[in-house]
Amino acid sequence: MLDINLIREKPEWVKEQVAKRNNDAPIDEILADDGRRREILQEVEALRQKRNSASKEIGRLMGPLKKKEAELRRMADGPEADALRAEVETLAAQAEEAKNAPRKIGEQIAIFDEELREVETRLHENLLWVPNLVHESVPVGPDEEHNIFHEPQGAPEPQFDFEPKPHWELGPALNIIDFDRGVKLSGSRFYVLRGAGARLQRALIQFMLNYHLEQHGFTEIYPPFMVRSQVFEGAGQLPKFFDNIYRDAEEDFMWLGTAEIALTNLHRDEILDEADLPLKYVAYTPCWRREKMSAGKDVRGIKRGHQFDKVEMYQFVHPDKSYEVLEDMKQYAQDICDALGFRYRFVDLATGDVGFAMTKTYDIEVWAAGCGEWLEVSSISNSEDFQARRSNIKYRPAEGGKLRYPHTLNASGLALPRVMIAIMENNQQADGSIVVPEVLRPYMGGLEVIEPE
Repeated sequence: MLDINLIREKPEWVKEQVAKRNNDAPIDEILADDGRRREILQEVEALRQKRNSASKEIGRLMGPLKKKEAELRRMADGPEADALRAEVETLAAQAEEAKNAPRKIGEQIAIFDEELREVETRLHENLLWVPNLVHESVPVGPDEEHNIFHEPQGAPEPQFDFEPKPHWELGPALNIIDFDRGVKLSGSRFYVLRGAGARLQRALIQFMLNYHLEQHGFTEIYPPFMVRSQVFEGAGQLPKFFDNIYRDAEEDFMWLGTAEIALTNLHRDEILDEADLPLKYVAYTPCWRREKMSAGKDVRGIKRGHQFDKVEMYQFVHPDKSYEVLEDMKQYAQDICDALGFRYRFVDLATGDVGFAMTKTYDIEVWAAGCGEWLEVSSISNSEDFQARRSNIKYRPAEGGKLRYPHTLNASGLALPRVMIAIMENNQQADGSIVVPEVLRPYMGGLEVIEPE
């Protein structure tokens, strides 16, 4: 989340930055609750000091009272005893009043504490709705129509002396995608990969994992696919995207929409050493997203579904290095595209299209010749310290001093099944067979061509 000090000091500027996202946030409510919170804390502190003074007053009165009570017990009746008895009664009344004062003050503190809990809960919930602020280099625009598309690069656009088919025709003809049985098992937007299709997907996952491990020193993570709601909150997925998350109705479990969610929280509530940075993780996970999908060309085939697979890169880095690392991770994703022989292009996302938790995002889209579309296969993003704040992850600077938040970055490296689509459609032959990219053949038992059965 954002630093509350920034909202206090520059509320109007924060509102302007949020508006660039074509979004809004309860900044005024946050300021009101933050102000009331500080007022309550001051009131409570003053009452505690008053209670301490009252407790000391009890001690100041009880000593003389006990001394005079003892003196009275030794004294015979008479005028002097009557005078002393009156004095004892006065001191006793003052002591009783002093004893009641801390209790009454405690009752006042309890009322303030209850209000403080309510204010802090509301403040925390409102802060969770404030998106990250975009980097100054991000193009300003309310939606994806204002994204900047760069010139395609990579392999030449595939050429055919026949009409290329889309994957939803190629797959069933080769008996490697079974749409009917996917629907029979789980309903619309599900499918079954079989034979060489299943093996091709597994080959892609293994190839991509090995690349990131062997070429760039990432550490592989195999996280749980179900995590607690606080993990989604830490990654910036909750509360905004609650309706898109598959979840257990009885337990506090949610199914990952991306491995980024789990990787963000690996070091939740921890203090790292600066010498530990960067921490570089890569993970394969299936991913689940509850989306309302309408019928039509946009969702035909395996392009969009409720379940998909992805290899995700993630880094915790020193704040001074995060934009340098962003470019590195962009290159790593590009290298995968080059290795698979793709024609691809980079997209600079506009302010209104950058994800809720991110400051800057690049997309990589690959060309799929059969459906004639550019398909997103990677998003590469910098969150700066937004996710670290939400997950309470800090590091101890080498030179000492105050603890700091690391920056976090994530990148698809790459996302399936759109990589599968591009391979099938770009590498198809006239007889409907598919040439397996050379880098994948060792993972496919040497298979060079997927042919009709």
